[in-house]
Amino acid sequence: MRLTVNHVTRYAYDPAVRSVVQSHRLTPSSFAGQRIIDWEVTVPGGTKGAQHRDGAGDLVQGWTISGPVSEVVVKVTGTVETEDLAGVLRGHREAILPDCYLRDTPATRVDAALDQLARGVVAADPLGLAHALSAVVADAIAYRPGVTHAHTTAAEALALGEGVCQDHAHALIACARARGVPGRYVSGYLFADAAGAAHEAAHAWAELHVAGFGWIGFDPANRCCADDRYIRLGSGLDAPDAAPIRGIARGAGREAMDVTVAILQATQ
Repeated sequence: MRLTVNHVTRYAYDPAVRSVVQSHRLTPSSFAGQRIIDWEVTVPGGTKGAQHRDGAGDLVQGWTISGPVSEVVVKVTGTVETEDLAGVLRGHREAILPDCYLRDTPATRVDAALDQLARGVVAADPLGLAHALSAVVADAIAYRPGVTHAHTTAAEALALGEGVCQDHAHALIACARARGVPGRYVSGYLFADAAGAAHEAAHAWAELHVAGFGWIGFDPANRCCADDRYIRLGSGLDAPDAAPIRGIARGAGREAMDVTVAILQATQ
C-alpha cells in the first residue's frame, strides 16, 4: 500500500520564550515492510542540527528555533510504501538487546491487577502467549477517547477500564513484561478506509519480542497486528521515550499544542 502523510504540529507560547530546542523522531523506520518514497520534515524559522541513528534504529534529528519564539510549526509530508508482514519487524537494524525492554517505567509499572491479568493468560507457545496478552488487554480496556490523559499509567487505565491507543500499548507492554516477554512502545500513523475502525491517524501500538520471530507489532486498540495500514516511526520503553517530538523551551511562556494528521492512500 502506498500512503501519504500530512502532519502538522503547532506550539504556541504566551508570552514568547527565548528559544526552543527539539529532537524529532519523525522519519519512518527502514525495514522489509516499509520503504520511504519521499519524506520531508520542516520547521519554518528553525535551524536543522545534527542527526543520528540511535541504538533502537530510529533516526533522530535536532532543531533549534531562536527567539523570541511565540510559535513553532513542525510540518511532516511524505509518501511511504508499506507491505503486510503480519506485524513482524523483519530487516530492521538495531543494536539494543531485547532484554533491555524488560525494564519497567512509571507508565508501564505492573501493579497487582496487571499482574493478575497477565498471569491469567494460558498459551501453548510464545506466539500464542503474545496474541493472548493482546486480546485480554483489548477486552479489559475499552477504546474511549477523552477519558485518560498523556500521563495516565497502564495501571490507571486498567482500573478505569477505558482509554486510548496509548493506554492499550502501555498495558500490553506491562503485561508482557510481567510474563518475561520484552515489550516496547511504538509511535507512528494508521490509515483506515471507510470500513476501518475509528481511530486517530497519529497512532501507537506495542511490539513484543517473540522467540523464533523477533519483534512483532500488536495493536490491542484495533485487535490486530500491525499491517500495511501502519507507518512505523520509532520505539521506546513507553510513550515519553518514543515521542515523535521532544523539546525544551527557554523561558516562562505557557505552551499550547495543536496537532493535525491526515493519512491518505496514494495512487500507485
